[in-house]
Amino acid sequence: MKPDSGRTIPLYFKVSPEEKARIDEKMEQLGIHNRRAYLRKMAVDGYAVRVDMADFKALVSLLRICSNNLNQIAKRVNSTGNLYAEDVADLQIRYGELWNAVSTILSRMGNL
Repeated sequence: MKPDSGRTIPLYFKVSPEEKARIDEKMEQLGIHNRRAYLRKMAVDGYAVRVDMADFKALVSLLRICSNNLNQIAKRVNSTGNLYAEDVADLQIRYGELWNAVSTILSRMGNL
């Protein structure tokens, strides 16, 4: 323990083999490797949350696609002065996908 951590009171307790296995299983599910930190967090806050960022990565990917499409359309409109219906339709589809992804993420976060 670091002397400047402010943690000066030791706490010790024993667990059964089954309890230790369950603790290890929960730590693995959360991706936590430091048992002290995990036990301290659970004792103080009562829970630990691991957020699956896969949905957010998909959302960022959709945002990049939409941004790239919009930039390409803006360049074309600025150089030719024409706005094509196909471009607008493509943007509408992409933004629909984007909003579906956002709705999915928000509903999943609401269930936490």
